[in-house]
Amino acid sequence: MRVVGYAEAELPAALAEQVAALEAEAWPGASPGHDPALSPRALLLLDGDGAVAASLALLFKDIRHQGRTYRAAGLSAVVTRTASRGRGCGARLVAAARRELAAVPGLDLVLFSCDRPLAPFYESAGFTRLPGAVLVGGTPEEPLSTDEPGFDKEVLADFLGQAVEPGAAAFAGTRIALYSGLIDRLW
Repeated sequence: MRVVGYAEAELPAALAEQVAALEAEAWPGASPGHDPALSPRALLLLDGDGAVAASLALLFKDIRHQGRTYRAAGLSAVVTRTASRGRGCGARLVAAARRELAAVPGLDLVLFSCDRPLAPFYESAGFTRLPGAVLVGGTPEEPLSTDEPGFDKEVLADFLGQAVEPGAAAFAGTRIALYSGLIDRLW
C-alpha cells in the first residue's frame, strides 16, 4: 500500500470516481468534492492494485482566534473502503496526513472535529483533544457548530508554527470561528 496526494482539481478521474463512491457509501446524499476556496488536497491510500483503500481531504484557510490570525488546515471526509476496515488503513492515512501537514511552510494549526467515539483513533495518530472547544463552521450568516443539538462531536488539533506556544490552552473551552463556508461547513 502507498499514500499519494493530489490537489483535488488534479485528481485523476479514475481515482476521483473511487473517492466519490467511498464518500457516497459513508455519507449518502452528500455532494462529492470540496470548496476550491479551501485549497483542497486529496490524500489516498492505494492498495497493491492501485485501488483506493482509504481517502481524506486536507483543507486550508486563515482563522482569527483570540486576536491572532492562524494559518489552519483541517481533515475532512476521512473514509476507508468497507472491505479494508480493521486493517489499519485509516490509521496509516491519518498519520501520513499529519506528517504532510507538519511539513507545510507557514501552517500554524491543524483543527477538525469528529464524532466523539472516533476521538481516540485521532489521538493515536498524535492529535490532541480540545476539551470544551466548539468549532463554528458555515458562515457568520449561516453558522453550524459542533455543539448543535444532536451532534456528539470532539474537536482535535495539532499545534505548529506560531500556535505551538499558546497550544491547547488558547483553544480548549472556547468557540473557534472556523467559518469554512457552505460546502465544507465543518470540514
